[in-house]
Amino acid sequence: MVAAGLRLGIDLGGTKIAGVVLDENGDERAVRRIATPGGYGEIVAAIAGLIGELEQAVGYRGLPIGVGHPGAISPASGLLKNANSICLNGRPLQRDLQTALGRPVTLANDANCLGASELFDGAGVGVCGLFAAILGTGVGGAIVIDGRVRVGPHAIAGEWGHNPLPWPRPDWDELPGPNCWCGRRGCIETWLSGPGLTADHRRRTGTTMSAETIVAAAAADADALETLERYEDRLARALAHVINLFDPELVVLGGGLSRVARLYRQVPQRWSRWVFSDVVTTRLAAARHGDASGARGAARLGQSLLKRPSAV
Repeated sequence: MVAAGLRLGIDLGGTKIAGVVLDENGDERAVRRIATPGGYGEIVAAIAGLIGELEQAVGYRGLPIGVGHPGAISPASGLLKNANSICLNGRPLQRDLQTALGRPVTLANDANCLGASELFDGAGVGVCGLFAAILGTGVGGAIVIDGRVRVGPHAIAGEWGHNPLPWPRPDWDELPGPNCWCGRRGCIETWLSGPGLTADHRRRTGTTMSAETIVAAAAADADALETLERYEDRLARALAHVINLFDPELVVLGGGLSRVARLYRQVPQRWSRWVFSDVVTTRLAAARHGDASGARGAARLGQSLLKRPSAV
């Protein structure tokens, strides 16, 4: 039995898979989260199992399904590309999910799902120009212009994580930069992802600490504070580059590192130095729906975007 108005969304991340069922009012009827397994086949099975749990929780089966994922579906091959979870690359993720579930599944880049969610009923309501950035296991981005999430002919719009860190600082050993899984060096993702923050701290101090631990320790530990300040400066430079490119009204942060409250004070103070303008009014905000925003955006895929005349 299918319930009118219910929609199911999955957010496939590097460390977790989040799922949500939304009703027609955007209220969450069921929420689940599991750890992301290590292999491709296991990921497909885990998503299918999570969908089954969510449908059981709301008492309906056959719900419309949207899945947000890292990387993009290649318009040329239909296979997944550019995912930092490299076991996904070159795989027919949409086909395999549809086979496992026995019904259609709509897929979109995870940052685009974040952007769509925040545009519809989050921090970006009423905003014409928005950049949504994921700061997590990887670094992704979405561009929203005039109420529409830009995808592009190569499905790579917003992929700022694999551009080089702008205005590199030799005193911080930012050249040529760390090796990236994509085969290049010094990508923004190598600096601004959670693993990138951990790696930077280890290079400077010889101590390995998780990103979460570094943030927590910064209030009392000078080394952790310096690491976090370098992170803020790099994030400011990377976002200033985005602002210079398309001049958004708002930048929304999602992903685990978006929970660091001091970013919203420190980064706008720092980015003014790099933005090509006499004044900078672009706002920096956390995703209103937090960790649930990506799954909520996925749930709305195929819904004539969010009941507005635009689409992911």
